[in-house]
Amino acid sequence: MLKCSTFSSNKTYIVRYFTTFAAPATFPDSDFSDDTQDLVIQDKDLLRKSHHDSGTGLHVLDLIHRGSLEPDRSLYNTLFKKCTLLKKLDEARIVHAHINASLFKDDLVMQNTILNTYCKCGSLDDAHKLFEEMPVKDMVTWTALITGYSQNDQSRNALVLFPQMLRLGLKPNQFTLSSVLKASGMGTSDKYGRQVHAFCFKYGYVWNVYVGSSLLDMYARFGRMDDAWSVFDTLESKNEVSWNALIAGHARKGEGEHALKMFSGMLRKGFEPTHFTYSSVFTALASMGSLEQGKWVHAHVIKSGGKLVAYVGNTLLDMYAKSGSINDARKVFNRLERRDVVSWNSMITGYAQHGLGKEAVRWFAEMLRIRIVPNEITFLCVLTACSHAGLLDEGQKCFELMKKYSIKPQEAHYVTMVDLLGRAGRLDQAMKFIIKMPIEPTAAVWGALLGACRMHKNMDLGTYAAERIFEFDPHDSGPHVLLANMYASAGRLSDAAKVRKMMKESGVKKEPACSWVETKNAIHMFVANDDAHPQREEIRKVWDEICGKIKEIGYIPDSSHVLFYADQQEREAKLQLHSEKLALAFALMTTPPGFTIRIKKNIRVCGDCHSAFKFASKVVVREIIVRDTNRYHHFRDGFCSCGDYW
Repeated sequence: MLKCSTFSSNKTYIVRYFTTFAAPATFPDSDFSDDTQDLVIQDKDLLRKSHHDSGTGLHVLDLIHRGSLEPDRSLYNTLFKKCTLLKKLDEARIVHAHINASLFKDDLVMQNTILNTYCKCGSLDDAHKLFEEMPVKDMVTWTALITGYSQNDQSRNALVLFPQMLRLGLKPNQFTLSSVLKASGMGTSDKYGRQVHAFCFKYGYVWNVYVGSSLLDMYARFGRMDDAWSVFDTLESKNEVSWNALIAGHARKGEGEHALKMFSGMLRKGFEPTHFTYSSVFTALASMGSLEQGKWVHAHVIKSGGKLVAYVGNTLLDMYAKSGSINDARKVFNRLERRDVVSWNSMITGYAQHGLGKEAVRWFAEMLRIRIVPNEITFLCVLTACSHAGLLDEGQKCFELMKKYSIKPQEAHYVTMVDLLGRAGRLDQAMKFIIKMPIEPTAAVWGALLGACRMHKNMDLGTYAAERIFEFDPHDSGPHVLLANMYASAGRLSDAAKVRKMMKESGVKKEPACSWVETKNAIHMFVANDDAHPQREEIRKVWDEICGKIKEIGYIPDSSHVLFYADQQEREAKLQLHSEKLALAFALMTTPPGFTIRIKKNIRVCGDCHSAFKFASKVVVREIIVRDTNRYHHFRDGFCSCGDYW
């Protein structure tokens, strides 16, 4: 073995030497490839693949160990870059061990590099151990570990380190503050984030685009959009991250229109949308149920040449499913480059919400067949599908199957099982299930039972369930309204009136019913008895005509859904001014014949409107899709996809 006297004067010889004669590498890394040389210092082509090794790059450590190559910081940095790039933790540990036996063992810059590599490879234990062993730590050291904790969802540890760093007199930089703000946004309160905001002022970083973007993202995650906007407006310059944070914040709050306006503003300012942008916009559109605008954004993705990476594709298919087009959702699913458990969950949920329970169960079976491992959300999706479709046996088998995958049922699973049993008319069995549950029944559990009691007109059990709910939250309007409706549908109007009186005395207000319909790329909102719309007279005239036609073929108004004392004629008149009926009339006025009508409602569609829409779909020869808080109703030719089981 020949030893080079000086590295700089013999670099050509060394390259020729190890490229031709290097022994096979002993390190387990077959994934290091020829592109390694792109990361190397230009005049030291040390990582060229030889004819005798796997191209790991780590074979140069053999040369150093044998004395054939003098180590330097640049070489070690190159190896750590490659380990970081490919997330090769074991190989990073090998390089670290080699450094510990070299002159660079106590080199602070080198130790910071190792710490950063461990963090980016996801090994916070290794990073923390090194951090504790380091005799000297600078601001870069602390920032690296804080950032590592923040990026690996260990926000508490990041927030503990930050004040320790300040007590040592170290001044944070933009990367420190950005990471601490990210960690603050993962908590349950914006209290800590506001304190960090004060530090941003103190150290002069509040106008920095990177710190500012993290700051407004923190506020947006807590729904403090006014504060987020205030930060956004004060930024001296803005980047894609700034815009994305605001768009995502509005999307998370269900403020779809605001998110879309921000997206349009981002495009006008010349910023290129990222995968994260599109994902947030599709989430916003899903909450709105805006199919036409969703198709426009989808077209923008295609035009920009973007590929449907997993998380964008998942939000896109979710948008189509929640906008009433399960067929478009299926097309997106088929085009995904990679389908993960979220993709399958989204499709199963879509089928469940559209009343296609058997299809949802079939997809679940296919998912298991190709060995996609289900998670707790998967089982919740399938249970919901079985509940909505009345598939009692399939639902019970699914619930038992959770044991096979070691998934412990959560509250939502128990709620759905009670709903499944209740909808099937097994009210006694549902009650026994509640008693035997290993968790204390919650308001949601009793709410599922109350809904089933209303459906099957079991007054006594329904009253008992309602009383249990009132113990949890006496100010929630939902159970009060459900109980009043149950009494009214059974003809017990005096009991329904008592519930209404109790609501009034307790200050409980029913959520106003609203319906939305999209026509010509514009969304129109209606409320019950709406007299604010500029075309209100024409809208009511159209519905009166439809109402007359559907009465001729069998529609009988169900005035039990109007909860106030009045004569029958007045009650029926009130019934015809429900928000979804006004939305349907407007859609019939403004869309061409045969056009599918899509309506969204903020509460459960009432029984009378459900009946009226079945007849209306036959009279107007259209498909009418109504999305309420429970599911999608596809009305065609006098029938509903829910089978009157909602």
